[in-house]
Amino acid sequence: MMIVENMIRNEVCEDMKRNYFYRLTRNTVSLTLGGDEMKVQSYGIEIERQDVVNGSIVNIERDCVESISPHRHKVHNLLKLLYDRGVSPIHLIDVLGEYIDEYIVDFDDALKEISAY
Repeated sequence: MMIVENMIRNEVCEDMKRNYFYRLTRNTVSLTLGGDEMKVQSYGIEIERQDVVNGSIVNIERDCVESISPHRHKVHNLLKLLYDRGVSPIHLIDVLGEYIDEYIVDFDDALKEISAY
């Protein structure tokens, strides 16, 4: 997994600082079409939250979805949505679930494009 883009958000809550990292990631997935294995580029999202008290990290929460779509622009738009709304890693799947279900067909389309060559 490679980090392609990183967006950072900081919040202060009482005596705790929370650092959020919203990352667009790139992977390669192996998919099968007609018995042939094909490699498809895939983009995903990782969110990390660091809780900092008196300059020390006291807790880290992280979650990711490694493969959402082969289309970078679609996943970037989701990353921006998460960043703008300050979504915690704990709620990543709750927010992205329907989008992930919808974007899964993008991999079928990518396979069709590859097999056409």
